[in-house]
Amino acid sequence: MNENIVLTKEWDKTFKLDESVKHEKVIFHNKFGIDLVGDLYSPKDINEDKLAAIAVCGPFGAVKEQASGLYAMEMAKRGFITLAFDPSYTGESGGYPRYNASPDINTEDFQAAIDFLSTYEKVDSNRIGIIGICGWGGLALNTASIDTRIKATIVSTMYDMSRIAAKGYFDQNDSEEKRFRARETYSNLRTKIYRSGDYGRAGGCLPLPVPDDVPFYVKDYSNYYKGRAYHPRSLNSTDGWNLIGTMSFLNSPILQYTNEIRSAVLIIHGEKAHSCYMGKEAYENMMKGNPVPNNKELLIIPNAVHTDLYDNLNVIPFDKIENFIRTNMK
Repeated sequence: MNENIVLTKEWDKTFKLDESVKHEKVIFHNKFGIDLVGDLYSPKDINEDKLAAIAVCGPFGAVKEQASGLYAMEMAKRGFITLAFDPSYTGESGGYPRYNASPDINTEDFQAAIDFLSTYEKVDSNRIGIIGICGWGGLALNTASIDTRIKATIVSTMYDMSRIAAKGYFDQNDSEEKRFRARETYSNLRTKIYRSGDYGRAGGCLPLPVPDDVPFYVKDYSNYYKGRAYHPRSLNSTDGWNLIGTMSFLNSPILQYTNEIRSAVLIIHGEKAHSCYMGKEAYENMMKGNPVPNNKELLIIPNAVHTDLYDNLNVIPFDKIENFIRTNMK
């Protein structure tokens, strides 16, 4: 909580600020003492003393100037106070060395955002929700399974980063041998990094134009991060995580107790998203023996691909999201 945080003063989002919304930057901290920077959005015309609030984060490797900020602004237009924030070690937030991710610390980041909103004078602390996009969808479910202050969770185009780390895309690396080789690589890198002090970078999305022979989802990511939503602080737009930055996800399943979530959960995925299998299976596992199943939903958006739910306002079901949150915050 003693870091020298430097805030960007100019508006540098990948979307325009709506005139009906007020924006300000805030700094808050997590239990590890890391300062986090967020964009706080609120409706200019407030008719209540205290409003419902939503914390928003993701995608994994993105910054608040991209999809999470867009979601936050859109929900503020609908009457919520919203907080889009940069996770620890990324964007404008603190934490060193840079470009690290952690299932524990990142879950704590979400809880710290709830801490901030719970104590913010304009927020009704009994009406707080969260939105997690892409890899932060899985982290949102993990947070909802541990923090009972959350009344509603929206999971959009989700990834389970632990599953990806341990099994690869489409579970193609799901073997003891492949996990051993991954652990071996990480372990050797740690020795090399400790000697040199240089954590390196693992690489972000492919530059444009993307070769024709790569999978569609690779093109999809590059078109977003390197094209229409490029941002210089975004890991995915630049050089990615540090070389061992995501190592801890390999052995840390984050969806262990989602079937014990009692609060409301809406999982949204695109029908044609390469990641759709993760959303469907996360929903199925959440529903197995769940003590409160009636406030859980899975919504599949026809023909939508993964990044359609990042920034396509004709695809993201904001009306449904608003209705779901309001219904379950009563």
